[in-house]
Amino acid sequence: MTQPNSEPFSGTIAITVQPQENGQYICHLSLSLSDRNSDEIRCCGMSREHAIAMALEKLADDYRQRAEELQNIDWDAVERSESGEPILKHYHIVLHYERIAEAKSKFEARHDTLMGNTVVENARIAAIAIEPDLPIEPLVRQWD
Repeated sequence: MTQPNSEPFSGTIAITVQPQENGQYICHLSLSLSDRNSDEIRCCGMSREHAIAMALEKLADDYRQRAEELQNIDWDAVERSESGEPILKHYHIVLHYERIAEAKSKFEARHDTLMGNTVVENARIAAIAIEPDLPIEPLVRQWD
């Protein structure tokens, strides 16, 4: 698998979190990276951690999209061997879904989200082709 951008990559990411008068927090994530112009992400959260998580997720989503676009893989293309057999490949699938839930409890909010078909319908999915020996450990959520 060839890498379209194999030159060195460096830069800085600065995170500043500011409390607001309403008790919320604003996270400013400033990017100064060698492969693009300076950029800024701004996200609001109910706590410092929530604001940072929102900003980092936005950054991750942007880079997942870029990684997928750079590969330029046709969705339904199937490579075949000389004998005509499909060649199986490895893909890292990332599913991201957000929703604002109105519920009586945290349990009900999670349950309603997991049971609803809108998770699949409204999810952003990234499918990035990878080498079979890439050491990726899928995220496993620990429920409290």
